[in-house]
Amino acid sequence: MAKRVRAAIEDTWIRCLICQSDEFRRREVKLNSFGLEFLKLAWADESATGLICLECGYVHLFVNRKIRLYRVRQ
Repeated sequence: MAKRVRAAIEDTWIRCLICQSDEFRRREVKLNSFGLEFLKLAWADESATGLICLECGYVHLFVNRKIRLYRVRQ
């Protein structure tokens, strides 16, 4: 089972834009660009933190490195 997390950027807690849930699972997401894909350098593309809502499945992407994740005890 995926580890549940809550997330915040500075003093603002993240909530799902669709259902307002505050529990997510984290996934690293590559932001591939055509140019680097074409040159077979996709590994060099920027990545983002993906937060997948555990309630509705909506995927939120963050490139802000100030995001902090907090594990939810089950």
